[in-house]
Amino acid sequence: MIFRRKILEELKSRKDDKKKKPLIIKGLRQVGKTSIVKEFARKNYENAFILDFRKQRSLSTYFDGDFDINKISLFISSLDDSNRIIKNSKLIPYKTVLIFDEIQDCPNARSSLKYFKEDGRFDVIATGSLLGIKGYNNEVSSFRGIGVGNESELIMTSMDFEEFLWANNVDSNLIDYIKDCYINKREINSFVHNLFLDWIKKYIVVGGLPEVVATFVDTNDLKEVKKVKKDLFKTYESDFGTHLNKDLELKVDESLKLKIMQVFKSIPRQLGKENNKFQFSYISHNARKRDYESAITWLYDYGLIDISYNLNSLSSPLSFFSNDEHFKIFFSDIGLLTGSIDEDIDSKILTDTLKMGKGIIYESLIADSLHKAFIPLYYFSKSSGLEIDFISSLNNKIYLVEVKARNGNTKASKIILNSNEDKYNEVEGLIKFTSSNIGIVNKIFTIPYYLSFYFFTNPIDFLNR
Repeated sequence: MIFRRKILEELKSRKDDKKKKPLIIKGLRQVGKTSIVKEFARKNYENAFILDFRKQRSLSTYFDGDFDINKISLFISSLDDSNRIIKNSKLIPYKTVLIFDEIQDCPNARSSLKYFKEDGRFDVIATGSLLGIKGYNNEVSSFRGIGVGNESELIMTSMDFEEFLWANNVDSNLIDYIKDCYINKREINSFVHNLFLDWIKKYIVVGGLPEVVATFVDTNDLKEVKKVKKDLFKTYESDFGTHLNKDLELKVDESLKLKIMQVFKSIPRQLGKENNKFQFSYISHNARKRDYESAITWLYDYGLIDISYNLNSLSSPLSFFSNDEHFKIFFSDIGLLTGSIDEDIDSKILTDTLKMGKGIIYESLIADSLHKAFIPLYYFSKSSGLEIDFISSLNNKIYLVEVKARNGNTKASKIILNSNEDKYNEVEGLIKFTSSNIGIVNKIFTIPYYLSFYFFTNPIDFLNR
């Protein structure tokens, strides 16, 4: 099942760029990279070939010699029909796209991109699920490096809430309506409001991984959804600690894999405790940061998690004041969190009867929206007990972001907003995500959870009426 994805528009705009470079698409395994690129190729090119370096290991040998594009293209022209995305494809200059899938498993195919750019006759799109892993191909002595400035890069995430709505054939007029209400800062019709509250609950229990969404669309069965998630977890775990050896064979660093597994398994417990700051003691009693830093970095580079750092100061630029010693870890997709919980919480989320844990579920939902909008995650916590869920710089202004599962008060934010202290004078206002309708009171903009996907990509100055 091929879903409508926002990245398609980006691919179209890049295709029309006369100065385009070979494109690298990174992202977590199973977010839909290969399927969306193949669909794009079918609809936008006369000819299209795919080289899957994980499936067809022997393909790597054709990139061992000189990077002579004539020789490489001659080899590609000899491939059988399974490598031709479009039937009867031929290597016709300026009308052909080459897809290098799982390119991290053929480092010299990555090196060849510089020469494909210089040659200019064929468009190249490369994808890879382990491209972000530092040191993945360090043992490959034959690797001739990456041509700096000779490739473009996109990062693809799993589906956001709007893409989830598209997959479920929700009326586009209704989606446009709630966007318009947000832009014009007016209340949403109560029936429509409740309809989208129901849809955001479904998104929470399903998430945005395409295979999981397809299962939900096809079956409307959450037990089947859970099974697919469990299978995906096994797929991810099989990647943990993998790298290429000097012979381009996949190997596993068992020590690193164990640490990655320990960190990964601890995330739900870390989020579930009252202070959801990441604590190494939740991995094991004697765990230390220096022993597990590489595992956390691996999970982040792989795309399975995002990290929210505590800020020492609410000042611009936020990145200058992040504290690497204090952080929270969120899954990169809300469905990964709900899928990682063994207890059956799906029905409680759908019926709004979840008691304990509801706060972190909705906090993780907003982390999901921030992650998919490519906005860095920060929070603010002081030893005095003052804590703000997220801090974001939007339109060059600093906003507090709070998530209220039960429409609770915003005491901590009000202390900051009402303060006369210079250390808080850059704070513009508060964005409060709740189940309530749109509303503005003083410096507080209340927004329903289901509009978080749109708010972070289209922030408005709500104080300017």
